[in-house]
Amino acid sequence: MGKIIAVVNQKGGVGKTTTSVNLAASLAVLEHKTLLIDADPQANATSGVGVDQNDIQYSIYDCMIGNCEATKAILNTNTPNLDLLPAKIDLVGAEIEMISVERREFKLREAIHPLKHLYEFIIIDCAPSLGLITLNSLVAADSVIIPVQCEYFALEGLGKLLNTVRLIQSSMNADLTIEGILLTMYDSRLKLANAVVEDVRQHCRNIVFDTIISRNIKLSEAPSHGEPIVLYDVQSRGTMNHLNLAREILQNNGYSV
Repeated sequence: MGKIIAVVNQKGGVGKTTTSVNLAASLAVLEHKTLLIDADPQANATSGVGVDQNDIQYSIYDCMIGNCEATKAILNTNTPNLDLLPAKIDLVGAEIEMISVERREFKLREAIHPLKHLYEFIIIDCAPSLGLITLNSLVAADSVIIPVQCEYFALEGLGKLLNTVRLIQSSMNADLTIEGILLTMYDSRLKLANAVVEDVRQHCRNIVFDTIISRNIKLSEAPSHGEPIVLYDVQSRGTMNHLNLAREILQNNGYSV
């Protein structure tokens, strides 16, 4: 059975989609069958792996409201071993449509559970909010990765998110764990960035990844070309960072690397 990992932070601009796309691609190029699920109405993960909105017949929205089975919505990508369950802007309406639906928090779990035997890893890119779609992602997930940018106010909102995870654990998904907190947008030249790294490691201790994602021009450019960094520039620091993250996750989950 595959492992479902949600990449979540209610703050925007922390590198959440960058992490989701490039972690999924890195796991895939390391020869682990991986599915990337775009659970953000902005659909940046979808475009980030080169999928055109016009090529999408079914999306995660259709799966959640019961229009189709998830297997029908899955698309291949240009990255070997990486598939995509895409999003479109219509995902915005799902929260409103599901308000009166029974067990509305479990719709994504029910939709993607049959996929667990098809993939080793399923990575969910969550919206920058703690709304119903993100709640669905947390209920469906086995673990969460929390990206935290190495900037001022880095820890702002982290306590609220960790409390939300605890609430999910106590009420809807007892098996949910924290895969790790990931430090992103790191610039070693800045005293502030180094102070944030020290601060987060001190407060969160054993749940912080050893891998840190550095600021990198190529990493910023890759989405505009519809490619994960590992395809856009295999020798860039961004590629090395995300491959190291993938290896750290594999090792933490009992794989030999």
